[in-house]
Amino acid sequence: MFSVLSLLALLVSSITGLPVEVHNSLITLPMTRRLTFSNVTDILRDDEARMAAFREYSTIGPRAGVDVPLSNIGTGYTVAVNVGNPPITYNLIVDSSSSITWVGARNPYVSSTGVNTGEPVEVNYLQGINTGELVEVNYLRDSLTFTNGLSITEMPIAVASTPLGFDGLLGIGPQMSSLGALQNQNLREDTIPSVTDYLYMNNAIRQGVVSIFFQPVVRGVVNHGQLTFGGTDPAYSDKLKYTPVTPIPPLSRYWGINQRIIYGNTEIMPYTTGIVDCSCIFLYIAPDAYERYKDATGGIVNPANGLLQISTTKYNALRVLKFHIGLEVYKLNSNAQIWPRSLNYMVNGYDDDIFLVVRSLDTGVRHAFIIGYVFLQRFYTVFDSDRSRVGFARTEFTAAITNF
Repeated sequence: MFSVLSLLALLVSSITGLPVEVHNSLITLPMTRRLTFSNVTDILRDDEARMAAFREYSTIGPRAGVDVPLSNIGTGYTVAVNVGNPPITYNLIVDSSSSITWVGARNPYVSSTGVNTGEPVEVNYLQGINTGELVEVNYLRDSLTFTNGLSITEMPIAVASTPLGFDGLLGIGPQMSSLGALQNQNLREDTIPSVTDYLYMNNAIRQGVVSIFFQPVVRGVVNHGQLTFGGTDPAYSDKLKYTPVTPIPPLSRYWGINQRIIYGNTEIMPYTTGIVDCSCIFLYIAPDAYERYKDATGGIVNPANGLLQISTTKYNALRVLKFHIGLEVYKLNSNAQIWPRSLNYMVNGYDDDIFLVVRSLDTGVRHAFIIGYVFLQRFYTVFDSDRSRVGFARTEFTAAITNF
């Protein structure tokens, strides 16, 4: 379904409602991942919806704002925030493909401090791929409180006009991802700052940087992560290597980077441009690169879920998948290339099945890859708006054996 959302401005205050000033420091918030998929349709549809939106945006540009597809809350790490007065708590999915933060899709937005500016805003949220409706609402202002008491003044956020079954999004994408969302003719070329941008603009943080730390998914465990605004965790700062965001649109509006992929000693994808997206689950590569990977691994497409399936013998023979990003090489070992077997029930698999996490992009998508959660859970990731770059660092989970 399509829902067009209105914008609000966020004001971060303390739990008691009093402003809390945080200047030039790191702001670290806990994240929790909850896997709530009911079946394979949910988990695959979510990624396919995101690809459909990327494809439409790259083809038609910002005609109706930035398309941010969502089908359920099962795919996301969430951060708790309080909005309005009296404050309502929302668990917002962290989304790196959009700068727009929005609330109210599950718990209705009710606030005595919201101010309607009368500016129409249009942002398409995709639930399902082929059906939906378009609803238009207005640009508002209100207050928001992070659980650590952080205070911000007048930061844009959207309020959903249609229930979607989850609370909303915390946008940490580049500001240009919102190009075209403001529908007023005078504002058509304006953009909407992300949480990171707004904190930086208001001197709450020293750098326009947000960093993400994930933990690999394990069945029955509530996985925790960490979201840091204003810099990086000192434990990983010395290990970080950066690569610039591509200057070429439309991927320059996202966290678009260049990379080359090698499986073992065989190049399966030459240097090309794609997207880093923490809300995508799988690792997507261009169809020709996918076919090379499929042939090299001996994977066979499982008709029940569309994932490549291999035997135990072929798993033991898997080679390292190497990502040449900037001057650094990041490696996924054999364990990192497979879907967690403890979660096979979520993809219509049996306990002993082995599925690979590399999937093929649609032929209509103009970028060559999407680096999703299955990669990012192995590396500390930095999105630097200030210097227009993305950074990665190895963590204790980079080579961990968690999936077999």
